Amino acid sequence: MHRLPAQCKIAAVFFFVLTVVATPRTALWAFAAYALLLAAVAGAARIPARTLLKRLLIEVPFVAFAFLMPFVAQGPRVHILGMTLSESGLWGAWNILAKGTLGVAASVLLASTTELRALLLGLQRLRMPPLLVQIASFMIRYGDVITDEMRRMRIARLSRGFEARGVRHWGVLAKSAGALFIRSYERGERVHLAMVSRGYTGSMPVIDETTATRGQWCRAAALPLAALAVCLLGWTL
Repeated sequence: MHRLPAQCKIAAVFFFVLTVVATPRTALWAFAAYALLLAAVAGAARIPARTLLKRLLIEVPFVAFAFLMPFVAQGPRVHILGMTLSESGLWGAWNILAKGTLGVAASVLLASTTELRALLLGLQRLRMPPLLVQIASFMIRYGDVITDEMRRMRIARLSRGFEARGVRHWGVLAKSAGALFIRSYERGERVHLAMVSRGYTGSMPVIDETTATRGQWCRAAALPLAALAVCLLGWTL
């Protein structure tokens, strides 16, 4: 899993997620089969279950929204544990929860087995628009720079005795956010001028020209093809 080219893994995850989304929500067993497939991939990649579950916490806001649907959706009502819930809302919540969790889990597996630079190269080999690839590349590379700028601004506020304790301090925080935006914009302009002075013409050079073999594509296709078989059975049974 770790040695597969990034473009193979990106395509496999993309088609796997499309297959999961296309599965009818009433085929409960199909989602259990998808979970087993991802568990098999995680086992082959030797990713600890604790790491996978910890990174799945990113979907908590969507889970909260899904739990609200049975209470606010319209349609026939059912009684569960003394509560009157919408039947369509229950199915909608299950649809979001199951498909969203499987999609996030697949993305976590991709991120856990692929370096960020390799992901960008994989997207480039898959003919993603170069401008989007460059924006993502700069966002990753200069995220730490912006974070460090925020840290210095925070230290400057603390050294002047400022500590946000209520709504009345929101104005200062808003001005700090505006100053951070201006500093980030100016830094971006300086970086762009430095790149142009070094021969930048709108596209980044590709250092690694290695391509995926047919065998690697076949190994990567095992997951989406198995998921496709489950999806077709879900529609026919």
